[in-house]
Amino acid sequence: MPSNKSVSNAPITQFVNCRILRDHKLQREDLWVREGRILDPEKLFFDEEGYADQRVDCEGLIIAPGFIDVQINGGYGIDFSQATSNVRGGVALVAKKILEHGVTSFLPTLVTSPPNIYHKVLTEVKVHSGGVEGAGVLGCHLEGPFISLEKKGAHPEQYLRSFQLGGMLDLIETYGTLDNVAMVTLAPELPNSEKVVRELTQRGITVSLGHSVANLSQAEEAVQHGASFITHLFNAMLPFHHRDPGIVGLLTSDQVPQDRMVFYGMIADGIHTNSAALRIAHRAHPTGLVLVTDAITAMGLPPGRHTLGQQVIEIQGLHAYVAGTKTLSGSIATMDMCVRHFKQASGCSVEEALEAASLHPAQLLGISHYKGTLDYGADAAPDR
Repeated sequence: MPSNKSVSNAPITQFVNCRILRDHKLQREDLWVREGRILDPEKLFFDEEGYADQRVDCEGLIIAPGFIDVQINGGYGIDFSQATSNVRGGVALVAKKILEHGVTSFLPTLVTSPPNIYHKVLTEVKVHSGGVEGAGVLGCHLEGPFISLEKKGAHPEQYLRSFQLGGMLDLIETYGTLDNVAMVTLAPELPNSEKVVRELTQRGITVSLGHSVANLSQAEEAVQHGASFITHLFNAMLPFHHRDPGIVGLLTSDQVPQDRMVFYGMIADGIHTNSAALRIAHRAHPTGLVLVTDAITAMGLPPGRHTLGQQVIEIQGLHAYVAGTKTLSGSIATMDMCVRHFKQASGCSVEEALEAASLHPAQLLGISHYKGTLDYGADAAPDR
């Protein structure tokens, strides 16, 4: 008996013989999908008297929510921090390629750049739905230039900025617009940063702490003002110290408001973070861990020299360095690689590894009601 066409003319697909990730467990259930939405089979049967138009035998494989990458600088020869003549085409190419690695939504990430780069690129990168043609864009992640000189990492020193105009005026002068911006990474110890954190949060933009020499107290104040993420934990911040653990201390801080969760990004590529440090973070705060690739132009390309914004990057094996130095500069890992390495290095369950790349970033961005889960009504397509 076909689906009830009085409700919708769209076909219903039933995925059978599969394990689906739902309620933090892998469960042997069928998955029903129509028009890019996950259906409640009970309502389908009893309310619509509908059945599947087509069945897909998964042969025991896992169906998981699409991965969400909140920090990806480019890949496959595309650098999101370059104002090329075809910015949209570059984003579309990366969006198509990362689908192969399970990523169905992402935040194109721009590293510290001169204002003219932001003004050109940010007007070209729009929030849009995905599909078979590529992953959806949830907005841009602006990593810099309001970061610490001491912890700049691979960010070019000459383009770093402070909030010398008082806060939001600096952002508008630098970025040109905050339309289609989903996240901003900044150093909370910079004067006037608290006003910026509050204003960005009020606009629905996620504030992340990173590339910073902030102590724990400064980090806690930023969270109290609305910050909710830590950019690539352990990297480009003060090392953990027992008298002042710095930003890392947010993972177990008792000064985080009860109605707020602090999430933190981890580059689980086997290079940026030692496995022991990865395990420490996960065991201290497992529900806040968000896997990110921090992938650069060279992802998907052979070793050689590539770009990251205004810097030249050299790929040596699996390492990405600022050319002529040993300063790490992003990664060349794909998200499925990170999920596998995280599971192996941390000893976590398959469910935890998958949720670190799907549910947790969705919760961070406030979109877990339709992304990051396989709950009834959630998206079943790359984006909507």
